[in-house]
Amino acid sequence: MQDVLNDALARIRNADSTGKQVVELSPVSGMLGSVLGILKEHGYVGEFSFVDNQKGGAYRVNLLRRINYCGVIKPRLSVGVRDLERFEARFLPAQDFGLLILSTNNGVMTQMKARELGTGGRLVAYVY
Repeated sequence: MQDVLNDALARIRNADSTGKQVVELSPVSGMLGSVLGILKEHGYVGEFSFVDNQKGGAYRVNLLRRINYCGVIKPRLSVGVRDLERFEARFLPAQDFGLLILSTNNGVMTQMKARELGTGGRLVAYVY
């Protein structure tokens, strides 16, 4: 367990592909909570809640079976607003299909929101 976000997205991907309805993610981090919020907002996962298990906590996530693939981007590449389209073509299968998730000075957001705000950041993950 080196990367909390990578382990969590791998668990979500594996549970979704095997048909599970709920997956529990542990250990947790603030970045993971922000990424789950984005996935919920865009309809990739259902409700999720924090469960205090006296071992650092866990997220219980309801799956909607809408994820084709998700993963982290390593190394975390710096990207400017003008370069977003190039990285969309690199990590996403088609135009306007899927999300790139960035960590910016304004918080964790999708590539669409970053383009709207005119800010760059570091690529964290992708989902489609």
